[in-house]
Amino acid sequence: MTTTSNNRLANKVIMITGAGRGIGAEAARLFAGQGASVVLAARTEAQLIAVRDEIAASGGEAAYFAADLSQASSVERAVRFTVERYGRLDGAFNNAGIAINVASLIDEQEEDFDVIQSVNYKGVWLCMKAQIKAILETAGSGSIVNTSSVGSLKGNPGLGAYGAAKRAVNSLTQTAAVEYGPSGIRVNAIAPGTTMTDMIQQWVSINPEIIEQISGKTPLRRAAEPIEIAQAASWLLSDESSFVTGVVLPVDGGLSA
Repeated sequence: MTTTSNNRLANKVIMITGAGRGIGAEAARLFAGQGASVVLAARTEAQLIAVRDEIAASGGEAAYFAADLSQASSVERAVRFTVERYGRLDGAFNNAGIAINVASLIDEQEEDFDVIQSVNYKGVWLCMKAQIKAILETAGSGSIVNTSSVGSLKGNPGLGAYGAAKRAVNSLTQTAAVEYGPSGIRVNAIAPGTTMTDMIQQWVSINPEIIEQISGKTPLRRAAEPIEIAQAASWLLSDESSFVTGVVLPVDGGLSA
């Protein structure tokens, strides 16, 4: 398998949520290529199998666990599966998330608000609870990276509930960094800007000019590819970022500058 950055994740066991597609799938391929054993978690089993098989065919080590990340029991089973299979947990990339319809605050639907909080906010909280406990009980120290959004850093017109859930992730990230730093666990978040994922494609179907509009406000004048977001997560999970914790890192082409 092709390796990068001198196997920066060699011998680490890393759990990746939302690993069936988009940023999560790219992260799974990248982390495995950097020497990690990866456990893929998401709801759609067929997607997880496809990514796992692709990694295995390239010589990497991967397993999967189909999980509903909004349910504590499902998250706990996924983490337990990881520890039982590999004997430890060194890190996690909590990337799972869903999109909602673009709408102004007064037009957002209560059901959309509830589902976005259950997955994008509560789901990260549930994962961190189980993962931190597993890291402490096995590896003893490690690193967690949560996926936030550039929309969490300021007002997010049309996506108020989405941005609020991601801002809550920022708070959870910083609190966990403070609470568990003394135990040797680093916790950071990345805040992607416009990234060419299925979520963005949904918004494009509503507003075909949205990519051009956002890119016009982005200093690098383009959207990111999922691999570019995965590379930032890889660095934060690795020992190369050993003195970095409690950070919400914009990976947004300068959009938040």
